[in-house]
Amino acid sequence: MRINKNDVPVKISVPGATARQEFNFGDASDYGNMAGEYFSLNAGVDFAPLLKGLDNDLCHSPHWGYLIAGEIVVTYADGSEETVGTGDLFYWPPGHTIRITADSEVILFSPQHEHCAVVDHVKAQLGA
Repeated sequence: MRINKNDVPVKISVPGATARQEFNFGDASDYGNMAGEYFSLNAGVDFAPLLKGLDNDLCHSPHWGYLIAGEIVVTYADGSEETVGTGDLFYWPPGHTIRITADSEVILFSPQHEHCAVVDHVKAQLGA
């Protein structure tokens, strides 16, 4: 699920302040502590091979975030794809992988227990 900043409904608009809000943007109620994450990713990076060995070879952590710059193609467990571009807010449910199609700067908010397990797996795949 993604939405461009300009498509998020304006709830408050007064001189000097605009507030936009999108409802029902994922559910974090079943998760504990969240991690704030900042990723810099180069075009051509494909996480699919790095997720081999995880459940269904996919990331099992949900993510909420904002793409500051770039373009990311998300592939979901059902095979559908979605392209997230500069200025998009997004929610990626568990069961996805990503491919970077343009140099990207991205902010993520993820349940730290779930995503740390995925990051540790990726580090092991990289031999880091």
